[in-house]
Amino acid sequence: MELQRTNYSSGAPLEEKIGYSRVVKVGPFVYIGGTTSVQPDGSVYGEGDGYAQTQYILGRMIKFLEEAGAKKEEVIRVKMYATDMTRSSEYLQAYAEFFKKTKPLATLVGIAALNRPTQLIEIEIDAIIGSA
Repeated sequence: MELQRTNYSSGAPLEEKIGYSRVVKVGPFVYIGGTTSVQPDGSVYGEGDGYAQTQYILGRMIKFLEEAGAKKEEVIRVKMYATDMTRSSEYLQAYAEFFKKTKPLATLVGIAALNRPTQLIEIEIDAIIGSA
């Protein structure tokens, strides 16, 4: 069985510079790579606010899903990497607003750091089109 692969870019300069895609769709499978709250102008959205950063990231990711032909309800896995686990209730509150009804697999892992000190969380999503 041969599956068609499509790569999608978010326009981030590093995507082209080092060679990665924000979203890869293979057949009905959609994978969104690690996404943070860095805005198009390079600034970090919601500095110091785990809820705001999570909301911003998940909002962007839903748009990426839709561009690839998937829906929020087709998300099967969400992986979250956070630099400050004392803010876990902030991350999870925002997560619940997007996924409480869908109930995908979810992982929240504490990590030492992200690319910028003001980034609190990075998120990855996997979806399967037609699984809703």
